[in-house]
Amino acid sequence: MKNGTAHLFIPGPTNIPDAVRRAMNVPMQDMRAPDFPELVLPLFRDLKRIFKTETGSVFIFPGSGTGAWEAAISNTLNRGDRVLMSRFGQFSHLWVDMAERLGLEVDCIDVEWGEGVPLDAYRQRLGDDKGSKIKAVFATHNETATGVTSDVAGVRAALDETAHDALLFVDGVSSIGSIDFRMDEWGVDLAITGSQKGLMLPAGLGILAVSAKGLEAHKQSRMERCYFSFEDMQASSKTGFFPYTPPTQLLLGLRASLDLIFAEGLEQIFARHHRLAEGVRRGVHAWGLKLCANEEKWWSDTVSAIVVSEDVDARQVIANGYSRYRTSFGAGLSKVAGRVFRIGHLGDLNEVMCLAALASAEMSLRDAGARIEAGSGVAAAQEWYRAEIGRTLQPRHERAA
Repeated sequence: MKNGTAHLFIPGPTNIPDAVRRAMNVPMQDMRAPDFPELVLPLFRDLKRIFKTETGSVFIFPGSGTGAWEAAISNTLNRGDRVLMSRFGQFSHLWVDMAERLGLEVDCIDVEWGEGVPLDAYRQRLGDDKGSKIKAVFATHNETATGVTSDVAGVRAALDETAHDALLFVDGVSSIGSIDFRMDEWGVDLAITGSQKGLMLPAGLGILAVSAKGLEAHKQSRMERCYFSFEDMQASSKTGFFPYTPPTQLLLGLRASLDLIFAEGLEQIFARHHRLAEGVRRGVHAWGLKLCANEEKWWSDTVSAIVVSEDVDARQVIANGYSRYRTSFGAGLSKVAGRVFRIGHLGDLNEVMCLAALASAEMSLRDAGARIEAGSGVAAAQEWYRAEIGRTLQPRHERAA
């Protein structure tokens, strides 16, 4: 049966709003037309608002967040440079792998999957680096594989406390636009995201914000690059064009997406994501299950990675959701394959959609042999959402009281 709508609750690509889809459903346009900059130049300006930077520069590469990872490294560092990284999930692992394959000397701190960036270990390594051999520090803001959000401000504090001048790289692919991110305030030099998460677009744009310090480091970088060259991109983007064929429909979609984001307001979006995520978490706990994130301080507001009981295969939960209930959940990756399934709750999403995710997950879990009470997770989330929505609908003076 194919009646109704299939449900997408993976942590990206996320659901695309109708207004964004309509904006992309247009005939092909001339990317060399004289009025093309009228579309492009405001995108660069408005993306700076998403990153919360006034002094940084934004690059839009046709590609993905992984492409923006490579652009950040290849334009600011050199082969043999020492960098400090941590590995605590599949995506932080892949970033380490890329750095090593690009010829960097990686000082990697392995952390238990379920925790985040190890601030104390970073502080110690930076403090011990008296010769400033570490050229960059990397932090995965939101580890999608385990549903863990790390403290980027804390990484900046570790750099400042040790008076270390290393560049700060941040992977914000599954956080920027959904979880509070403050590039200038946190002293981030290279911040990376992709179009398919909080920006509510198809995959296809790798977006990178670079600080003035990052652009200065670029002048000293001799690493091989061509497609991802900052020089080529800067020269063209200043005029509102691209050095190669851009994905025009995605740019039109980005315009519509940014308009939706600003209409709702970034702070309201962050609050909505927290509210939705907390409802999902309350549902998970009502089932008697736990999150892969070990402590509340790590809990992500964009994805919950749920650990199943030992007698249940998470892969079967995911298969049940897809084949029986037309619902896609995220798979457990690498070390947590079979032990974890993920509910993505970011982008174009509301409370009733999250209740649908929990209802489908309950049925899928029970079908896979999980001993959970039918309706328990949905009921817990319902009560949270009812209370929170009721509170937000109160007149402001009553809320203050």
